[in-house]
Amino acid sequence: MTSCTMVKAVVSTPPHPLAGEMVPPTLFDRATFDLLVPLVFVYPAPTPSNEALKVGLSRAMAAYPHLAGRLAVDKRGRRCIHVNNMGALVIEDAMAVDLDSVVLVDAGVVADLGALYPILLTPEETTGAAVLQIQLTRYRCGGLVIGFAFHHKIMDGTALDGFLATWAMAVRQGRDFTAPSPFLDRGILTAVNPTTPVFDHGSIEFKGPTDAPARTCNRKTIKLSFTSEFMAELKARVGAPCTTFQCMLAHMWKKTTQDRGVKPDEFTQVRVAVNCRGRATPPVPSDLFGNMVLWAFPKLQARDVLSSSYGSVVCAIRDAVQGVDGDYIRSFLDFGAMADAEGQELTATAPATGTMCCPNLEVDSWLRFGYHKVDFGGGPPSPFLFPDIPAEGIMVLWPSLLDKGGVDVMIALAEEHVAPFQQICYLLL
Repeated sequence: MTSCTMVKAVVSTPPHPLAGEMVPPTLFDRATFDLLVPLVFVYPAPTPSNEALKVGLSRAMAAYPHLAGRLAVDKRGRRCIHVNNMGALVIEDAMAVDLDSVVLVDAGVVADLGALYPILLTPEETTGAAVLQIQLTRYRCGGLVIGFAFHHKIMDGTALDGFLATWAMAVRQGRDFTAPSPFLDRGILTAVNPTTPVFDHGSIEFKGPTDAPARTCNRKTIKLSFTSEFMAELKARVGAPCTTFQCMLAHMWKKTTQDRGVKPDEFTQVRVAVNCRGRATPPVPSDLFGNMVLWAFPKLQARDVLSSSYGSVVCAIRDAVQGVDGDYIRSFLDFGAMADAEGQELTATAPATGTMCCPNLEVDSWLRFGYHKVDFGGGPPSPFLFPDIPAEGIMVLWPSLLDKGGVDVMIALAEEHVAPFQQICYLLL
């Protein structure tokens, strides 16, 4: 390690309205994962200097002041975001080898890349630590690996997409950069004239103290690349209009159910992340910075997942996602207001690090995000990876950069399921 510094956001005049504030968590923040999420961006030469990346980061964070803050504890004992501009942690390292010598993915299995991003802290350790942590690793050939870790309690995938685009733009444009003005008013994510919630959010997004402990397993993360030809054939198998996400999830649900040997009469469900910004009534600005994700839960018996047509499985997925509508979001916020009034402590059902979702799955679609093409001036990453998926059964999807219409998938599976899954995952039956 050559250096370790805190990069602070550029201070404006007058100061940002949130400067010094203790921002309470929204109900969406409380429902999401309590962890640092690592991403790895690999850039061959030429690449911008570390100084240019840090200056651009400082300018970008000025528009997203939460990212220069810290998780803290308020007077009620609840964690909040202290917008104190303590800065993002930036680690700078250099390796006396060429980038080509680094093994990132071996036989489809993502290598241990922990040396390329900051150490992931436990939930207890994150209070007072930087919520944005970045490692810049330089190679002899001029290549660069950016290890990027952000705390999920601060922002979701949509917000991250906006920030990464802003940081890249700040680096490319230098002094000509003009910071955007994302929507920062999290107060909009509270119940208005709350009533009794319609849905049982106390067992959907949150859980009680009597819930059984989650199972754990040794897991590996694998990377799959589905070609545009495969995707065209997959959509043809559905036999009706569908999205890339719907047909890809239907395929992965079938293959993981087969691979895991789930009993025919056992139920399996998928926890599908749904961006609620455009689904709320009225809609919330698309550039809202923070968390605004809930989950749909398509559920079928294993025999139906395996024997039903692709079209039938797609319908189950589509119907479940459509249920996350304005009424459901309103009920969720009403539940939060009721829980606060009663002094309830809420524990999210999001899977904890190291746990096992089997026979279930969780999926996050990054198909509409630009993570895979974040360009700091020398072109997009080659490759982009999610190196440490926190729990078995979680998968993410994003567009292939090399094959327009293709899809890349990363999924964490139990070690014993990896090799059999790799043998069947590209088969359309």
